[in-house]
Amino acid sequence: MTGPLLLGVRHHGPGSARAVRAALDAARPPAVLIEGPPEGNDLIALAADEGMRPPVALLAHAVDDPGRAAFWPLAEFSPEWVAIRWALARGVPVRFIDLPAAHSLALAAEEEQREADEPGTSDDDRPMPGSEAADADRHERDVLASEGPEDPDGVPGAHASEPAGAGTVDREAGESAGPGQRRPPANLEQAVSADVRIDPLAVLAETAGYDDPERWWEDVVEHQGGPAAPETVPADVPVPIAPHDGSASDAGKGTGTDPLAPFAALSEAMAVLRDTYGHGGHHRDLVREAYMRLQLRTARKEFGDGVAVVCGAWHVPALSERTTIAADRAVLKGLPRTKTEMTWVPWTHRRLSRYSGYGAGIDSPGWYQHLFHTQERPIERWMVKVVALLREEDQPVSSAHAIEAVRLAQTLAVLRGRPLAGLAETTDAIRAVMCEGSDVPLQLIKDQLTIGDVLGAVPEGAPAVPLQRDLARAQRRLRLKPEASERQLELDLRSDGDAARSRLLHRLRLLRVEWGEPHAGRSSTGTFREGWRLRWEPELYVRVAEAGVWGTTVLSAATAKAEHRALCATTLGEITALAEECLLAELTDALPVVMCSLADRAALDTDVGHLAEALPALARSLRYGDVRATDTAALAEVATGLAQRICVGLPPACSGLDADGAVAMRQHIDAVHTAVGLLPAAEELGERWSSVLLRLASRDSVPGLLRGRAARLLLDDGRLDDMEAARLMGLALSGGAPPAEAATWIEGFVGGASGGGLLLVHDERLRGLVDTWLSGVSGDAFTDVLPLLRRTFAAYEPAVRRTLGELVRRSTAEGATRRGTGTRGLGAVGSEGFGDGLDRPRADAVLPTLRLILGIAAEEAGGPAEATETSATRVSAGTAEATERAICATGERAMADGLTAGAATSGIGPGTSGRADVRGGGAK
Repeated sequence: MTGPLLLGVRHHGPGSARAVRAALDAARPPAVLIEGPPEGNDLIALAADEGMRPPVALLAHAVDDPGRAAFWPLAEFSPEWVAIRWALARGVPVRFIDLPAAHSLALAAEEEQREADEPGTSDDDRPMPGSEAADADRHERDVLASEGPEDPDGVPGAHASEPAGAGTVDREAGESAGPGQRRPPANLEQAVSADVRIDPLAVLAETAGYDDPERWWEDVVEHQGGPAAPETVPADVPVPIAPHDGSASDAGKGTGTDPLAPFAALSEAMAVLRDTYGHGGHHRDLVREAYMRLQLRTARKEFGDGVAVVCGAWHVPALSERTTIAADRAVLKGLPRTKTEMTWVPWTHRRLSRYSGYGAGIDSPGWYQHLFHTQERPIERWMVKVVALLREEDQPVSSAHAIEAVRLAQTLAVLRGRPLAGLAETTDAIRAVMCEGSDVPLQLIKDQLTIGDVLGAVPEGAPAVPLQRDLARAQRRLRLKPEASERQLELDLRSDGDAARSRLLHRLRLLRVEWGEPHAGRSSTGTFREGWRLRWEPELYVRVAEAGVWGTTVLSAATAKAEHRALCATTLGEITALAEECLLAELTDALPVVMCSLADRAALDTDVGHLAEALPALARSLRYGDVRATDTAALAEVATGLAQRICVGLPPACSGLDADGAVAMRQHIDAVHTAVGLLPAAEELGERWSSVLLRLASRDSVPGLLRGRAARLLLDDGRLDDMEAARLMGLALSGGAPPAEAATWIEGFVGGASGGGLLLVHDERLRGLVDTWLSGVSGDAFTDVLPLLRRTFAAYEPAVRRTLGELVRRSTAEGATRRGTGTRGLGAVGSEGFGDGLDRPRADAVLPTLRLILGIAAEEAGGPAEATETSATRVSAGTAEATERAICATGERAMADGLTAGAATSGIGPGTSGRADVRGGGAK
């Protein structure tokens, strides 16, 4: 061998991994060099530890800024992992030779700063430096950037600042590029000037006549046991095309006896692409390749020319290039540097997937792992896994389904000219045979098998920050095993073990290590139950390292950060939320600092809205004292003082509000109303709060929305009787009130999901008042109030709207029948809410007023009964309506004929725009 053995691979490819193993077995190199950060050389030996289980990743982070980090993931079927295990098993030296993470992270910081300084981004669009929003924004960009860069050969690069994704190139310049695709430059100068990011696999696939790079790679590599030697070499680009006869029997056998031939073919193809496209838009590659050439020279001097290099195929031509040491050092001169630390961390198949946002990932890590481990009958064994999964989900599948799916997949492969049924063929067969054409169970298969929730493991001896070690001990002690798949956790806080688990999860959330997310568990009104959704993501290791600056244990770190947040908080709401977090996490040492800041801020803040925002969190926190055995006396004193100040300042704060301000204040009133009932002095404060609500309900300067809401809260608490509620509604819906203001009062009283619909269903008097008001709204005013009414009624449950519609429909139909018979609906037998007949004495009482309204002299009517009949026969259709309204005013009818509730289900429900009215039994 006259030179180093350059094994160009596609990262995370099982075919490449098998080919690398075969090449290493054949060549027996004295040393193995691998594309990766040199800081990981001291950690390579851990790959042979029994506790190391891929997928894993090398994690590098800046010492002075742990949030700036990068990952180098390795799966069981990654060629680099296979090479590392091969070398360790045989005692062969193995090293990483890529650009150090110290440079790549520093370069990422510089590029981020340059992007931030570019014009076009206003300071208002950026989070305030030092704020949690800025930290979260930066952390998200750092992690995605560290995962996102995709080498042209499909490798996650150490250059963490490069944008993720590479465009694909059309085979002919005249063809239009599809989404995410770019046309190839005509020459190198154009490629460099256009800064086009090249996807070499896409170029090779299109040259070979494939429209899908993944499918081409599967055909020539994954389904052949390794990269195939080229059968034909096109004039412009050599493409490794596997010679096969289309039968599945040749799969996995390879295409030649020389295990090194496939790599020579790929190297030749990449050399042509590099000659055509240069660095292909990947500027950082020139720096990385210069560093790798220097490391390769050093290794050749130490171990001889026979060393093997496992790297992305895109870099092979650059490593073969003859350059001087001085030229490579000149490229590296002046690179920024930062102090870094590195360790192994567990990784997941889900993070290897492209669907997770990992730019250098693969579509189907679970499928690739299956191909890597299954050399014989891979399709049949895959179908067995699918059947087992569907049976676990109670799907009716049998062995006959598996047999037929295998036949269909193989038939599709033959029809499509593929050497072996791939993922596309198996998926189509499963959809047709086992899923009956539905994509719903297919999504389950994709999630659980094609991608999978495999979580790797690292040995306990791997380097870690002290906080990570303390967390690991707590996880073992509390039996909370990190898992990649989401699981539900129900905690009973009366149990010591569950209480300790709750404290740990809350402390981690305060440190922004969001392993668990609280959720509503089993229905329980008590405070002794908690529900959590747990899911461990690899990025949480970065969060733990970042939180390590606050302390060496979870408790000390959470306490220090809580104290820092209390001192830096700028609003009362921030401090009250922090106080709640401290109580949940049982940070007793941090509570004095938090309570001191809370008392100071509460004393200075005079905004009622701020006070109302702060009180609910304090009231909730008081509930935790009993079950968590926490002293909340100081907190109760502050909360009571806030409630009293709200009672004093709320009435003037509610006067003169616009529509948006009224909506926001309604939310505050609802929150305070709930919070007052949780405070220790609930009875005394409740009386004072009720008097405040009564003032709001009776004050004309308060918006109708708030007046209606205050009346409703008093009615629900039993502090307002039905007659008084009806009186307030009658005043709000009187003819002198503007229709828009009346509509907002209705929204406040019966709107939303607060049971207002049921109140209208069961209280006929209130329903009648709303119906009478709606029937009397003029056409022009109705157009203005329609959106408010639609919003009110649309919030009701469908069953409530349907019931209201049935009630109104029945009363409307009966009203039309009564008008046709001349009874005018006064007490017709069988009418809901009415007596069996007309109460003539009560009707006589209204006759004097009625005569005055209609201009009828007393002598024209012979007697009470005669007057009633004479009035009924002399009035026209228009005066008949006035007669009905006059009778309603005496209380003879509880509800005028109308479509109030009907409007809730049709006229003013979602999707309608017409006006509902009842005049003479018709709709207008």
